[in-house]
Amino acid sequence: MKKFLSFGLLSLCSFSIYASQCNIDFEKKNYEKVLEKCTQKAEQGDANAQTVLGLMYYKGDGIKQDKQKAVYWYTKAAEQGLSNAQNNLAKMYNEGDGIEQDKLKAVYWYTKAAEQGFSIAQFNLALMYVKGDGIEQDKQKAAFWYTKAATQNHSKAQYNLALMYYKGEGVKQDKQKAVYWFTKAAEQNYSEAQHNLAVMYEKGDGVKQDKQKAIYWYTKSAEQGLSSAQFNLALMYVKGEGIKQDKQKAAFWYTKAAEQGFSNAQYNLALMYYEGNGIKQDKQKAVSWFTKAAEQNSSEAQHNLAVIYYEGDSVKQDKQKAIYWYTKSAEQGLSSAQFNLALMYVKGEGIKQDKQKAAFWYTKAAEQGLSNAQHQLALMYYEGDSVKQDKQKAIYWFTKAAEQNDSEAQFNLALMYYEGDGVEQNKSLAKNYLNQSCDLGFEKACDKLKNN
Repeated sequence: MKKFLSFGLLSLCSFSIYASQCNIDFEKKNYEKVLEKCTQKAEQGDANAQTVLGLMYYKGDGIKQDKQKAVYWYTKAAEQGLSNAQNNLAKMYNEGDGIEQDKLKAVYWYTKAAEQGFSIAQFNLALMYVKGDGIEQDKQKAAFWYTKAATQNHSKAQYNLALMYYKGEGVKQDKQKAVYWFTKAAEQNYSEAQHNLAVMYEKGDGVKQDKQKAIYWYTKSAEQGLSSAQFNLALMYVKGEGIKQDKQKAAFWYTKAAEQGFSNAQYNLALMYYEGNGIKQDKQKAVSWFTKAAEQNSSEAQHNLAVIYYEGDSVKQDKQKAIYWYTKSAEQGLSSAQFNLALMYVKGEGIKQDKQKAAFWYTKAAEQGLSNAQHQLALMYYEGDSVKQDKQKAIYWFTKAAEQNDSEAQFNLALMYYEGDGVEQNKSLAKNYLNQSCDLGFEKACDKLKNN
């Protein structure tokens, strides 16, 4: 199963205030004192009091919420150079929150705060450069500001900077630096960083392969509830990689991820319940998890659910539902579903017989190399069954199937070469195909060899 590496830029646009008596009273929720003391100080030009007052109006703490007044007081403090007020004002301009949205002003105030070393503003400014939001996109400047914030131990900046080094965006690709910054963020309990660091240790990607360290970081991330880490940790328990094989623990972590809607985990958990592999067999639970994964467009789950409905395996047999799920899976390109759907159209099972649609789905599967589909499609072209007869196409698809050791296709191909049927006669090649078919145990080929 594929390991999932997270590559989403994570944003943080926090409000912040410095400590002061106003702040202390605010934290204690002594709002009457805050209003009395801070309003007077704010009107006298105290920037910190202005910021506290702005926050109170923004949140509606101890006072009727009034975001326009919040903007007013933040602006007063920002113009005096208070970095946290500049950051908070920038956030409001960025989001159009209590004021007309103005990304240019957001960039202006984030920059003012960032230049004073305010890590939250540095991070937010970097995000705007990454996105080209209110300013021309500039990933080098984004990397610059992420670095400024990261060196101040801003975990999200460390994570995003690591991603940039991993992908070589805005900086020269350097997976060792990616590992360094993922580690910094991971050590601050940042679950996405822990997960990505685990993937890198597991693969030996930018760092010496170390599956025990991979297990360590997957576990840290999984325990915080990150579904991709839970899934990857379960895979390692299944395989016994970096840790003693333990399918019960695998089922535990698949369940954790599955309950969060992680479709690959739902599918793998369904398989474990269906087969009783490391867990007590329970086909009804298997159906439930296959269904959840199928509803999220897992083509393998859709296929398996179709098989279960077709056979009536632990559910009431329902060939129409089988058709439904085979179609869903086939439309996503799963060759086995395309083949089975074609068979149902041929037989008219659960749906009106339609051999032209069968030929369509056989072709889709055949083009992906499924030998059974190649063989059936060849037969349809040979016989002109719902398609225009075309023995050259029959030869083509019989050959494709024969090359994959389809013994019956080899036999049919041998007959065509022996008789010169749709192809130039070649008895030597015919005999060769008969030998191949006979060696695979196809009795008709063996009998034909004996009689010639």
